Amino acid sequence: MSILLPREDRFYGLIEAAASNVSKGAEMLVAMLNDYTDIAAKALAIKDVEHAGDELTHETYDLLNRIFVTPLDREDIGAISSALDDVIDLVEAAADDFVLCGIEEPLPPAMEMAQLIVQSCVQIEEAMGYLRRLNKDRAAFRDRLTEINRLENQGDTIYRNAIQTLFQQSDPVMILKWKQVYDHLERAIDACEDVADVLHGVLLKYA
Repeated sequence: MSILLPREDRFYGLIEAAASNVSKGAEMLVAMLNDYTDIAAKALAIKDVEHAGDELTHETYDLLNRIFVTPLDREDIGAISSALDDVIDLVEAAADDFVLCGIEEPLPPAMEMAQLIVQSCVQIEEAMGYLRRLNKDRAAFRDRLTEINRLENQGDTIYRNAIQTLFQQSDPVMILKWKQVYDHLERAIDACEDVADVLHGVLLKYA
């Protein structure tokens, strides 16, 4: 990112790039589950996306340390960047679970939860696009946050039902494996809501 770009564009650009990177990782997870072949390579590719997210996070914090005047409060920029990083970390962890746990095929609740992560990331990406023109697009921005909260509630329902069904199984190893998978997927959905919570705080602060 060029040092010659305006400060606002550099910060907003980094945030938007991080949101796009999170969406990319979530979409790759869904693609992996829909075409459940060569999953080790596909999980490794998602790890590369997670590493790209780390680089964007580091670049954002480096810029925060070098720039005195920021378009948003620096703690808000840091919180947004950190929350986005948490999402891609959990997406990568979920993808890795399928390899580490030797999952033979994905169960429907896992695929549904992965789809919810993608849908949430789409809303996050759109919200980040509104961030730099928040005064003009407050209603659209708020709508994206509301939708993320709705998707998180839907994810909670799928997770609870999946765990209830899982605990009816007699194979303890299967229970342990799938509990880990479901937990990471559910936490990724929760992390999307955490991003929305941070953005809601920004919306209130700059009312």
